[in-house]
Amino acid sequence: MNETMKQEINPKETSRAYAFEMWMNAPMPMVTLFKTLDVTRLVKLSKRRNLKFNMLMCWCIGKAASKVKEFYLLPEAGKLMQFDSLAVNTIVLNKENEVSSCDIPFSEDLSAFNEQYLRLTKEVAEACRNHDLPDSMVIGTSALAQYDIDGAVGMYSGIYNNPFLIWAKYKRSFFRTTLKVSFQFHHTQMDGAQAARFLDELQRTIRSL
Repeated sequence: MNETMKQEINPKETSRAYAFEMWMNAPMPMVTLFKTLDVTRLVKLSKRRNLKFNMLMCWCIGKAASKVKEFYLLPEAGKLMQFDSLAVNTIVLNKENEVSSCDIPFSEDLSAFNEQYLRLTKEVAEACRNHDLPDSMVIGTSALAQYDIDGAVGMYSGIYNNPFLIWAKYKRSFFRTTLKVSFQFHHTQMDGAQAARFLDELQRTIRSL
């Protein structure tokens, strides 16, 4: 696996200069968007190829994010950091019936990502120990797949500034299956336009998979 790297950069030399000045020290810099996705193709692919739906969602999230340059930046401890790789986080129910966190490095190759997903989530579940990739820009996710809710907004701690997606149970109709997602992001990292473009790209990725 290639070594990943992050480095501090000067915000004034980036397209996020104004956003950094305006939002870095704001008391509540997080923004949340909601979107209903058509996941019909994803559900069919999951069943036809015996792939986990959550894995497919995580891969599509990484794929869509890789096309939006703002995802490679992240505010950390008053600094702006630049990354050369992405990872997608998933929450794992471990053998003690508690939750652990698992960062999965994003790969353009779906088969390779699936292999990493299965191996790492199994290791985390058995060891009851988080798997963190601090040198990758991690996109957080939380799947409440057993529950029927209309939306959720993440908590801003002032420490974890990473973008975060939450979804619950998908809904079936006669002709399609839909999934409501919430997307929370730090305003220093991106504006609403980039966030909305990411969600549109996520939908395109799902439909074209």
